[in-house]
Amino acid sequence: MKNRLSWAQSACARILRPLVRLALGMGLKHPHLEELLRDLLVDEARSLWRAKGVVKPNISQIAVTTGLNRKEVTLRVRNAADPLPHTELSAAAKTFTLWLQRANEDPLYRRLTTANQTEGPSFESIARQASRGDVHHRAVLDELVRLGMVSEHEGWAELLADGFVPTQDLQATLAFLGDNTRDHLLAAVSNTLDAAPPFLERAVFADGLSQQDCENIHLNVRKRWDTLHHDLVGQLTEAVDRHGGSGTSRMRIGIYVYHEEADPSTAPRPGEEGSTP
Repeated sequence: MKNRLSWAQSACARILRPLVRLALGMGLKHPHLEELLRDLLVDEARSLWRAKGVVKPNISQIAVTTGLNRKEVTLRVRNAADPLPHTELSAAAKTFTLWLQRANEDPLYRRLTTANQTEGPSFESIARQASRGDVHHRAVLDELVRLGMVSEHEGWAELLADGFVPTQDLQATLAFLGDNTRDHLLAAVSNTLDAAPPFLERAVFADGLSQQDCENIHLNVRKRWDTLHHDLVGQLTEAVDRHGGSGTSRMRIGIYVYHEEADPSTAPRPGEEGSTP
């Protein structure tokens, strides 16, 4: 049991290190992180008890599970508001993805009239299909222009980006960081806790590379992802349309690349085995 806790603590430290880097980079300090951790402990403990069939876990059950005292738990049993948008609900993201899909199939789609014409596609028709008419196309276009992903001039809209990465909007960037990283970790955690069937969650690693090697391989992965992304968007769109958007499951598929110069302090010592792909 002691080893199990030590292993889990070490794994959590590796996971939390980049999050601590983000927190410090954004100006968060220990009190902010402590407050956040306590809230998450209570929220996840409630979810664990509900998964066991306890519809409304009591204060004592949550306190025992989290290690927090009853007074602390009582203060935190609430549904806190989330100031970040949910990326999967973004009409702009849905519209951009569908538009990019069409443009990959036909380059003429990269530049569209903003409003419906008598013939041919338009941004309005793409936005209406993507958002199922819930959001006016003008509002969607304004948002994409604001994010720097689309340009608009004299009744025409044109794609400027090859992926929905809203780097000009910090709130949206943080929302994507949170959603994408959360689901990646949820897949890995689910597999670690023996959930069945296991999710696809794989990576390949090598050291001893040059910086140019890393950049070349990174570019190759980007190109392959573009092809795979195109295929996946088509399958996902078809599946959503088949159920009229009324399906009860959600799905996120991602890929990542990270490289950096090796830290000499972490290099294998003589006699130790190095890492290989």
